Amino acid sequence: MKKYTNTGNKDTRSGFGAGLTELGQNNENVVALCADLIGSLKMDDFKKNHPERFFQIGIAEANMIGIAAGLTIGGKIPFTGTFANFSTGRVYDQIRQSVAYSDKNVKICASHAGLTLGEDGATHQILEDIGLMKMLPGMTVINTCDYNQTKAATMAIADFHGPVYLRFGRPSVPNFTPENGKFEIGKAVLLNEGSDVTIVATGHLVWEALVAAEALEAKGISAEVINIHTIKPLDEEAILASLAKTKCVVTAEEHNIMGGLGESVARVLSLNNPAPQEFVAVNDSFGESGTPNQLMEKYGLTNQAIVEAVEKVMKRK
Repeated sequence: MKKYTNTGNKDTRSGFGAGLTELGQNNENVVALCADLIGSLKMDDFKKNHPERFFQIGIAEANMIGIAAGLTIGGKIPFTGTFANFSTGRVYDQIRQSVAYSDKNVKICASHAGLTLGEDGATHQILEDIGLMKMLPGMTVINTCDYNQTKAATMAIADFHGPVYLRFGRPSVPNFTPENGKFEIGKAVLLNEGSDVTIVATGHLVWEALVAAEALEAKGISAEVINIHTIKPLDEEAILASLAKTKCVVTAEEHNIMGGLGESVARVLSLNNPAPQEFVAVNDSFGESGTPNQLMEKYGLTNQAIVEAVEKVMKRK
């Protein structure tokens, strides 16, 4: 199998900050809004270099979404920044009415998603946000896997017209995708070719899927690994092409088993080519306080959990 090299652990939120900074230099229509979390969202450089295009809204997330929607009317491309639970659950009505229904060109950028927010606990560890956002008509949903991909996605969505939800995280994770790789919205990335099972992963679970594939290879199992960075629109063609070879699939995500990537893949299979599927996801529960590694282990979001899911699904072929 193809080997991927971790060039050094980096947080995906810093990828967002780097992409936003570069956008500020290259696109004068890009503006940034933050709900009192400039440091956490790595928006410091944008604010420093473009103070006239930065708006500190304070702890008023609903107001931030409304202002962002209004700014699009004048041709601006607003990027909003706060934690994922504040970016979605707290302001769902404003996103639905002012952004999605109105088809406004707002980029909702959400850090600290999933369990890996860690010690802040269950109230801040939103595990329902992908489901919430993918249900909104016209909303593009992106969940990136490392620093490089997050930076590339941040820059790509500025050139894409329409509402976007960009999800990333707090912890430092392996950085393994190409430094200046092209980011194509809605286009899956085939990381490893295989013949026995398809592993479809998103976000922080992509690296875990690659580690799992190496362990499976040692057991004589050939795993195809696909990075689904865009959950909506989903690259159905890539998924079906892989399943035509392998006949079974494991989905892996740092999200509730309800409403996430796994359910989107299951829908594609049920409508086109039904096949056995196993889910690596949080099993319909909230999180709790703990380190990211402790939580990923407890809730079964590890490379070992992916290996076990593969062994289980292959018995169902």
